[in-house]
Amino acid sequence: MSTAPIRVTVWHEYVHEKNKPAVAKMYPHGMHVVMKQAIEQTLGNLAVVRTATLEEPEHGLTEQVLAETDVLTWWGHTAHKRVEDAIVDRVHQRVLEGMGLVVLHSGHYSKIFKKLMGTGCGLKWREVGERERLWCVNPGHPIAAGMAKDYFELEHTEMYGELFDIPTPDELIFISWFEGGDVFRSGCVWTRGRGKVFYFRPGHETYPIYYDENVRRVLGNGVKYVAPVTGRSPYSLEAPQIKVPLSPIPTRGV
Repeated sequence: MSTAPIRVTVWHEYVHEKNKPAVAKMYPHGMHVVMKQAIEQTLGNLAVVRTATLEEPEHGLTEQVLAETDVLTWWGHTAHKRVEDAIVDRVHQRVLEGMGLVVLHSGHYSKIFKKLMGTGCGLKWREVGERERLWCVNPGHPIAAGMAKDYFELEHTEMYGELFDIPTPDELIFISWFEGGDVFRSGCVWTRGRGKVFYFRPGHETYPIYYDENVRRVLGNGVKYVAPVTGRSPYSLEAPQIKVPLSPIPTRGV
């Protein structure tokens, strides 16, 4: 088993901090920096973490960067349409090859999440700063490791409500209840090709979500869980014709 650290790239569009004073005050160096610190805090020397943002060349996701990435985290909101399709295709291929992907909050509407899910990924929402209670419905799951109780709460947050237009998750870890009565599948895992995708709902930009210790722990646990298994042969989208079978096939009349 490899002891090499998980190579993580934290991708963030990094737009709100530049045009919304409330977000800049909450995250003066950018949300991506706080998420990077959260992963480093949770995983320690098990991970090495870099960041990439929308306005960097190729959105910071060059072929070399992605080749050196075991897990990519994705936060986007106001600039989904500005993400180039060629970069989305590049990320999609890497997930199929085995790279893990952690999609956060409003990243549910990102091009890459929609492409991997094959659905519209729409949902209901309300922003009034209501309380959220995240119930762990799979307490033995590695993503829930370290939770002290069956749930944790966020005092003020944006509501996301069902119906969430996603494929049925392969694994469901968290369900949210909101003060206004809505519920939501907030922690979901799917397998795509050789890669795993984890969607985690909390993360609205005007609230201190990524400073919450439970959220930080789940983020780090999620990165660790979707990290690729080493020692596998490369995944290929090709469909080769097999001319020589493994076992002889008797000749039969047609």
